[in-house]
Amino acid sequence: MKLLLPRGWRRPRGYSNGVSACGRLIFTAGVIGWDQEERLVSETLPCQFEQVLKNILAILAEDGAGPEHVVRTTWYIIDRDDYVYHLKELGAAWRAHFGSHYPAMAVVEVSALMEPGAKIEIEATAVVPEP
Repeated sequence: MKLLLPRGWRRPRGYSNGVSACGRLIFTAGVIGWDQEERLVSETLPCQFEQVLKNILAILAEDGAGPEHVVRTTWYIIDRDDYVYHLKELGAAWRAHFGSHYPAMAVVEVSALMEPGAKIEIEATAVVPEP
């Protein structure tokens, strides 16, 4: 995997502008912060976010992938102000589960998510190098 940073551009914080990779592709559905019984783990964005990360990693592990294989994420949030307010906590949770691996990402504010009570939903794409 190669992170793409055009010459003269500042390195973005918490994500990469682009990623180039070759290998087996893994795509997750939109993942929310619920447990195996499909119950939201909390009403707060930081707790739901941490559960989303755990869920994504569990899905990826089913095909031998880990956080280092994620090349892109798309985050859907219902409240930009809540997101900005909790940004430090979200960053700490990211680093706890993904370390200093920052794929390309987009964050989109939406009016609602399909699951009542969900504050965030994330889709992930991973590329696992072929031997």
